[in-house]
Amino acid sequence: MPDIQKSFAREDPLSQPPLVSVENLAFERDDTCLFENIDLTVNAGDILQIEGPNGSGKTTLLRLLTTALEPRSGFIRYRGQSVTACRHEYLSDLLYVGHQPAVKLTLTAEENLRWMVAASAGSNNLSIQEALQLVGLSGYTDLPCYALSAGQHRRVALARLLMSQAKLWYLDEPFTAIDKQGVAFLESCLQRHVDAGGAVVLSTHQDLALGAVRKYKLEGQGRGLRS
Repeated sequence: MPDIQKSFAREDPLSQPPLVSVENLAFERDDTCLFENIDLTVNAGDILQIEGPNGSGKTTLLRLLTTALEPRSGFIRYRGQSVTACRHEYLSDLLYVGHQPAVKLTLTAEENLRWMVAASAGSNNLSIQEALQLVGLSGYTDLPCYALSAGQHRRVALARLLMSQAKLWYLDEPFTAIDKQGVAFLESCLQRHVDAGGAVVLSTHQDLALGAVRKYKLEGQGRGLRS
């Protein structure tokens, strides 16, 4: 199997602004405050795990961070600038994998990954076939995805991580529907990414067998985020 090489420019957290900073963020749905007073930072090399009960707003927070949703109030900054002022640069430097794998069922795994790569800002030199082999889909690449299991759908989406040049990974329940071997492989991908200078923000109920993981808990119903 090919070795995946990736590295990002190292940053001194004492001399550089955080990669991402969130200040006093609040979100409202149907005239009800889902959460407020969200303050957090993400630096290169960080793994930030968002925790909280169902309905507390974990997916909503991740979608706010990707700019797919607009906050009621507060600020999201990328390298010290408002994301509205550097939107293209910010979106080019992030990869989002949602709770649903978002594969097109009539396309094969290879066709899906080709479409995902084409829709992104940049990829490394790992081939689609190599990425699918690494996630355990060798032999399934030419089957339409409606013939694959839920876990295999998830592996198609996660293969995108192997090919991405994005420094920021936003992952919503990425361990859903994958077996122990898949969990171990994904954890190794996350660790390798942050060791190379990337950053990960994820929601998961999984106990992570990784290095230093910072945890923040969303209380929901208008309460803020606490470590």
